[in-house]
Amino acid sequence: MKKTFFLLSLSALLFQSALAQDTIAIKPLKKVLELVIPREGGANAASVAWHPVLKRYYAAMAGNIEFFIGAYSTTGKLLTKTDQETLFDVRGLWYNPNTKTLQMNGYGTYGWAEYKLGPNGAPASVKILEEGSFQPDEQSVGAYDPINKLVYFFNEDGNIEKYNALTREYKEQLDLTLGYSAQEAEDEIEVDNSIYIDDYNTTTVVYTGIKKAELGLLNTVNREIELYDLETGSITRKFSLPESAPVETALNFAYANGIFWLFDTEARIWKGYK
Repeated sequence: MKKTFFLLSLSALLFQSALAQDTIAIKPLKKVLELVIPREGGANAASVAWHPVLKRYYAAMAGNIEFFIGAYSTTGKLLTKTDQETLFDVRGLWYNPNTKTLQMNGYGTYGWAEYKLGPNGAPASVKILEEGSFQPDEQSVGAYDPINKLVYFFNEDGNIEKYNALTREYKEQLDLTLGYSAQEAEDEIEVDNSIYIDDYNTTTVVYTGIKKAELGLLNTVNREIELYDLETGSITRKFSLPESAPVETALNFAYANGIFWLFDTEARIWKGYK
């Protein structure tokens, strides 16, 4: 009797342990910074980038070459003029340490480009790297990986498309298991991303540089940011957002300098969470 009880107890403990290992702890995020857009123009924001040399954030609106882009201090103070224009219909925006420039991908066939910055750090002109469509969709927001020299895009099937950052050529696709950890994905007979794709911000993936949690997606239904392993395509970390955090189903989501950014379309403020 005692032996049977011991075996049953041991089995229960092992089962609970297995469940605990499969469950990903959700870490709450708190707002740490704001970047205020100072003027009208554009309903949606494109992206936020961190310039590690100038120690500045760059925040760009999406939709028109005359819309606003600004440089901000580490405390969120606007350092450039309020009439500064993007000069390019920006979607993804990133700092490339290999070229030491701010680069971006644009709407539709705008292609990829980079900024030449003026003495005050404001974008003075745009150099087109290549014109054309080098992304899955017109609104796709690119995320740059400086280690592998790739740019990642989230496509309509819920997977990641990789493009060579130097040639702009499509390289390959990384299949994600949306909403699943590696163990949960193994336990499922078939994971169908089409069932869950509408739960996410469908234009944007972010690159964090965190080992085994390199790619980030915004789950707008659960109000969580999920991080995925670049090798397995499965969730490894989750972050919950405050109830007051703005979440949009397209654009308005970024990652820069260790901070997740969400754009409040009504207040016209990028809100940073960490």
